[in-house]
Amino acid sequence: MKKTLATTLTTALVIGAASTTFAAANPFSDVPADHWAYDAVTQLAQDGVIEGYGDTTFRGNQSITRYEMAQMVAKAMARTDVSASDKALIDKLAAEFSDELSNLGVRVANLERNADKVKWTGEARYRYWSNRVEDREASKHNGDGKDKQNKDTLLFRLYATGEINDNWRVVGRLDATTNMTSDNGGSGKTDNVKLTRIFAQGDYTNFQVRLGKQPFFSTETNGLLFDDNFSGAGITFGKQLKATIEAGRWNLEKADEVVAAAAGKKDTAANYQGIMLNYAPNKLTLGAGYRHLGSDAFKGVDSYSNSKDVANREDSAQIWSLGAAYRFDRNWNLEGAYAENTKADNFKTAHNIQLSYKGANRANAGSWGMYAAYRYLGENVAVNSTYDTFLNNTKGWDFGVDYTPLKNTYAAVWYFDGKQLANDKSAKVLYGRLSYYF
Repeated sequence: MKKTLATTLTTALVIGAASTTFAAANPFSDVPADHWAYDAVTQLAQDGVIEGYGDTTFRGNQSITRYEMAQMVAKAMARTDVSASDKALIDKLAAEFSDELSNLGVRVANLERNADKVKWTGEARYRYWSNRVEDREASKHNGDGKDKQNKDTLLFRLYATGEINDNWRVVGRLDATTNMTSDNGGSGKTDNVKLTRIFAQGDYTNFQVRLGKQPFFSTETNGLLFDDNFSGAGITFGKQLKATIEAGRWNLEKADEVVAAAAGKKDTAANYQGIMLNYAPNKLTLGAGYRHLGSDAFKGVDSYSNSKDVANREDSAQIWSLGAAYRFDRNWNLEGAYAENTKADNFKTAHNIQLSYKGANRANAGSWGMYAAYRYLGENVAVNSTYDTFLNNTKGWDFGVDYTPLKNTYAAVWYFDGKQLANDKSAKVLYGRLSYYF
């Protein structure tokens, strides 16, 4: 342990001493000018990174504990006006004493973020769908009426995170999609680059604030209802029991096919308010949620209300949801969810139960997983499910396998075999995906 400490200090101090030549008064009586670390110690003292002891001594030969050293490093990390050479020295020390700093409540990640205020990450994703829906109705499903529809797309996704200060950051996401069948963005669009997220996030102890276009995900049901983005504000607070309150506007373009088609004729966005509760004390996870969506688009959905008079149809959705999950061990996980839209007259419930084994970890080559699930997805409640095998207004079995062939890669094959809720006819989806992360 002492050898590791001595080696780290020696390397760091030599780097600091070699990076700058200067003349300064000797602040420590026990560090002579001919000492090998004189320049480095004097430079760091002049910059206020180290202070020594109150009797003007540095006591460089005195043994110190790793926690004492970590306290010195933590003090250095808190400074923002250090030179580039000092910054490099502090980075090396922070890496060496990361465990002790963590126990002291100092996040080395904060230091890493300060070294580079803006970080970029991304993904290149290929996806393939083969949908086989018997007697598909083009007038209701915004499609071409064919029983079989194949689609393959390329997605380039770029994330940017910019640090504002110790608590606040700005997050952005750019998505560029190409439909490989028509070599454009799909639906006749040639401009397929979108700023899908841009929001400011403030992180405090057991409290988080988000402002802007941000993730819209039904965490309490693990994505049974929503997986998109909305524009507005959200706050999350709590430790084991977390409450999330959100309000804003949601673009109905990503809703299920029936609602999206009606939105194109009436109102393209819905007013949104929601609250979620999630409790995860150990292996058990529990969640509940309520969401209100208001839009004239709902009046244009024939299956949404039995009323023949469009003017008297409901223009809002009130969705209640419950979810639970239990992790038996490192490999097996069982989850389920239920949701209902109390404002709808038809196809107003959705539920899901899924058993998962392991799971592919993109950072761990060779890792893999599989799942089996039964899903019931009423189109007036499960309007934007996270499942890539999602077909609105269907029920059936869903199976999948995923695998990490190489580090930072992800491959998956999923298959859905079910029935349409409206006519009890066949609905099948074969889905494949290959992703590269950078």
